[in-house]
Amino acid sequence: MKQPFTICERYTTIKEQHQINEDIRDREVRVISDAGEQLGIMSASAALQLAIDADLDLVKISPNAVPPVCKIMNYGKFRFEQAKKEKENRKNQKVVELKEIYLSMTIDVGDLNVKAKKTMEMLADGNKVKVSIRMRGRQQAHASMGVDVMNRFFEMLGGKAVMDKAPKTEGRNILMILSPAK
Repeated sequence: MKQPFTICERYTTIKEQHQINEDIRDREVRVISDAGEQLGIMSASAALQLAIDADLDLVKISPNAVPPVCKIMNYGKFRFEQAKKEKENRKNQKVVELKEIYLSMTIDVGDLNVKAKKTMEMLADGNKVKVSIRMRGRQQAHASMGVDVMNRFFEMLGGKAVMDKAPKTEGRNILMILSPAK
């Protein structure tokens, strides 16, 4: 049985994300100043000396480039800004869920209206909706009736939904996937 991970394994340290100062062991690096201007290609020790003179850090930004790109910057401020951006992105991120509504081939108009109203609420929340009908017994011989029920249901939504996947018979089920209209 695998042991649960430790805190060290879960959170990468700062040095694992970016090489800074003495950790940069490349012979030559392309250096960018803190103002954003290119200083050219020089040895890592000369670039580190420039960073020390400016009382800043030398950070390897693009390790896969030839030669690697390093920037002279305040690394603590850079990490703070990066964490702030990640937090903002997580806050603005919307998770779209796939909700499901079940219909039957013999559903009445009143029940269909209730299901349509519930589907509109789900779509208004920004979720996708999977509409399904499970055919039983002799209903399997009349799958076209189920597709008609699905089409009628879609028309009841009145343009508030877009059909991602048209009604299609898959074995004993008829499925349709709807997403919110723009």
